[in-house]
Amino acid sequence: MDPNRRLPSTGRQRLTVIWTWAARRRRTALAHILRGACYGIGTGTIGLAFIWVEQCL
Repeated sequence: MDPNRRLPSTGRQRLTVIWTWAARRRRTALAHILRGACYGIGTGTIGLAFIWVEQCL
């Protein structure tokens, strides 16, 4: 949202503006969540692999 722009004064119009703003950014948010999940899975896998190697030695 433009920080200089004011929200509509009525509740229904305000909800419509907020919903539209969130819908436009939904794809970006999902991409960040997916990236974070992939990084977490990769980090966990590498960590478990190192633990397994240490146990074998």
